[in-house]
This record gives sequence, C-alpha cells and structure tokens, in this order.
Amino acid sequence: MENTIKRVFIGTKEDMPRKLGKTTVIGNTEIAVFRLENGNIRAIENRCPHKGGVLAEGIVSGEFVFCPMHDWKICITDGKVQAPDIGCVKSFPVEVIEDQVFILVDGE
Repeated sequence: MENTIKRVFIGTKEDMPRKLGKTTVIGNTEIAVFRLENGNIRAIENRCPHKGGVLAEGIVSGEFVFCPMHDWKICITDGKVQAPDIGCVKSFPVEVIEDQVFILVDGE
C-alpha cells in the first residue's frame, strides 16, 4: 500500500504572526505553527514531550520555542529537544504557495 501525502490549507502567510505560535488542528493532530523572524513558516507537534505543555503558547527565540511549563528548548525546524534535555516532537513539512500556507500530512 502506497503512502500518500495530503496538503492542508491552514491560512495565509499574513495570518501567521511573526515570532508567535498558532495552534491548528488537522484530524486528531494538534500542530503548532510558527512564523519565524526571517519569515519562514514551520510546524511541529503542539505538545512538549516532557509534560505536555502547549508549544504554541511558548516563547519563540530564533529557531527555538521554549515550553511554557518547564522551559524546555525545542528546535522549531526539526522538533529536537535541546541539551541537557532529551526528546523530540514531530515536525511537519510546510509549503507556501502564493502566500497560502499548507501543512503536509500523511493522507489515507
């Protein structure tokens, strides 16, 4: 069986505030979407692997978000938790087509 990718529209680029997170839900998956200072848009799973903090509510600095519960530092581009903590959240590919923002997810 072949794995398909589904492109899901989540808004326009202007709907994404710079250096702040935005929560979006696709199916049963809650995703944190970030527009970085350089204008790039990234998407990661919206729950910290430590205690489930909502990452979209965290503080954004460069390419990192700090979990609002216990300050875990997570890379927004690849989902990796930064040392000394360990763990990872899923990252999702993002496409921007003529200012429309799409998240790519596994389709059925």
